[in-house]
Amino acid sequence: MTKICVDCRYIGPRPSGIGKVQQALADYLPGLAPDVNFIFLKRADAPARLSPAGNVREIVVHAAANSPATMWWLTRKAPLEDVDLFHATFNIMPAGLAMPCVTTVHDIMWLTNPDWCKARFSRSLERRFYRHGINRALRSAAAITTVSEASKQELLHWNPDLAGRVHAALLGVAGEYRPVANAAEKLAGLGLPAGQRIVLTVGQYVPYKNHEGALRVFAEACSNRTDTSLVFVQRLSRNAEDLRRLAANLGIADRVHFLEAVDDAQLVALYAAADCLLHPSFCEGFGLPLLEAMACGCPVVASDHSAMPEVLGGAGLLAPVHDTRAMSQALRRVLDEPNLAEHMRNAGPARAAEFSWQRFAAQNLEVYRHVLAL
Repeated sequence: MTKICVDCRYIGPRPSGIGKVQQALADYLPGLAPDVNFIFLKRADAPARLSPAGNVREIVVHAAANSPATMWWLTRKAPLEDVDLFHATFNIMPAGLAMPCVTTVHDIMWLTNPDWCKARFSRSLERRFYRHGINRALRSAAAITTVSEASKQELLHWNPDLAGRVHAALLGVAGEYRPVANAAEKLAGLGLPAGQRIVLTVGQYVPYKNHEGALRVFAEACSNRTDTSLVFVQRLSRNAEDLRRLAANLGIADRVHFLEAVDDAQLVALYAAADCLLHPSFCEGFGLPLLEAMACGCPVVASDHSAMPEVLGGAGLLAPVHDTRAMSQALRRVLDEPNLAEHMRNAGPARAAEFSWQRFAAQNLEVYRHVLAL
């Protein structure tokens, strides 16, 4: 039988968008392709089983996903000798692969706007690392998948020679993301002030998410709204104090709350209880928080850039990312116009229902079969 290896090493204790992408592949690929044996690479602290399917073998790899060991020596860390196709799922293509490789390039910010990216060490060093891995994929991968039509077009604009090798597979949303009753009551343990309206911002604290912009938009839109709070759900970094200082300088520190970690049920409740998701990102390969918020009936105000208009599909409000006034006006509309907010709460779940993790997995499988000519 054909053997396909999928790298799933973002699945672990800390939630992430790429982890959800990989879990969707683990959930659906084995059932969609019973004629294929799948190998899932996982980290040591991943769940005991990523998939219960009989046509799956799971291998623990003792090397971080984005590390020199993965970039240059993965074939020494994992038994890949009899694999027919390898799926590199997080932007970089490992060296030394003897089989065809499909690489998922979620975005090319490390190539186009490295200052927007999170740097754990030296940004110049990390830029060289990611440029090397992404450019190897663009040059040598048998196929490139990406997560939105907008990202596909950006890749083709960056390198027109990729035409015919780039395929868009749009992400999905899990079934637990849906409108829920009594959502506010389920947030009691999070320490949020009772009775406040909530503007929500979700995502790790990295430059491209523009959380400073979210603070400025909220300050302009809600300076006199003592009944409204801005709640961040984010993975805080060592620079998070910069956000707290900015909130204080803007005079809104008492109405800004930071939640570093919530579970899935709490995140669903936050989306369902919030009056609006404010998402002023500079760029998104896809933008899962937009889709999750819509699925829960939460109105969305987002930037009119990259994949965000594609994901919202008219079910949310868009504003130029660098226009604080325009975005604050959009936020005020959601807060002040009950009919508009109600329309968005109804339109969001309908739009989210157009996206499916199973279809995402099926589109990736189609690329695998195309590369292997099965």
